[in-house]
Amino acid sequence: MASPPPASPSAPALTSSPPFSPPFTAPADTLALLRAQGYAVLSPDGVAEWLGAPLTQLEALHEDWSDLPPDEYLKDGGRYRQRRHACFTVDDAEVNQVPHRAHWQPVEYNALHGGMQRWFKPMLAGTIAQPVWTHLMRGLARLASGLRGDQRWSLEAHQFRIDTAGGIGRPTPEGAHRDGVDLVAVAFVGRHNVKGGETRVFEANGRRGERFTMTEPWSLLLLDDARVIHESTPIQPIDETAPGFRDTLVVTCRAHGFQGD
Repeated sequence: MASPPPASPSAPALTSSPPFSPPFTAPADTLALLRAQGYAVLSPDGVAEWLGAPLTQLEALHEDWSDLPPDEYLKDGGRYRQRRHACFTVDDAEVNQVPHRAHWQPVEYNALHGGMQRWFKPMLAGTIAQPVWTHLMRGLARLASGLRGDQRWSLEAHQFRIDTAGGIGRPTPEGAHRDGVDLVAVAFVGRHNVKGGETRVFEANGRRGERFTMTEPWSLLLLDDARVIHESTPIQPIDETAPGFRDTLVVTCRAHGFQGD
């Protein structure tokens, strides 16, 4: 695995330019594009084709995001993030949930929240029991094996809601970063009454970068974590008299066990 990236300047709070559309790719080309440039983006229809499951099964999960508990570990003192967490192993297409555990990252990858055990509330059993959830875990493990070779994968899943109750919400308060894993998947689940939230992907050891805004529910960003760093810019409400939020699902795949083992 490549060494951690150098520090990167934080993105400005908001972009005033019109949002760029994601560079969607065909499902059949996803692995080749990941190998070629380190990232790929699937449209919602592409995700359904890739999973072999109707999009309605994924859309049915969104209700769970309305009842996420607060993230109690934000070191910037913010109250803008809610989340749940669960861990799985995938070995030869067999998906197993492991006992609930803390999320841990080294400070080399997360200077803000690294080096601490973060015991987030577990994901709901009803979510994990959905057949589409198993399809998703298997599909991501297959992509990880396509990048690194067939092996047993350790997956961590995080449901996030970033809200604007305090005026501004920060999807990535740690700034541009890597996660210390092999594959990162960021599924955009939905957004309401917000501006900002631009996704930015940069070469970890180069100058090339791309920015776009994910707006279609269940579009999916895939990242080779050894080759690229990523971040999302802050969000603010469009109508300041009403709440706003941005929902995502982040799943990481790592060889050789979970971080912190």
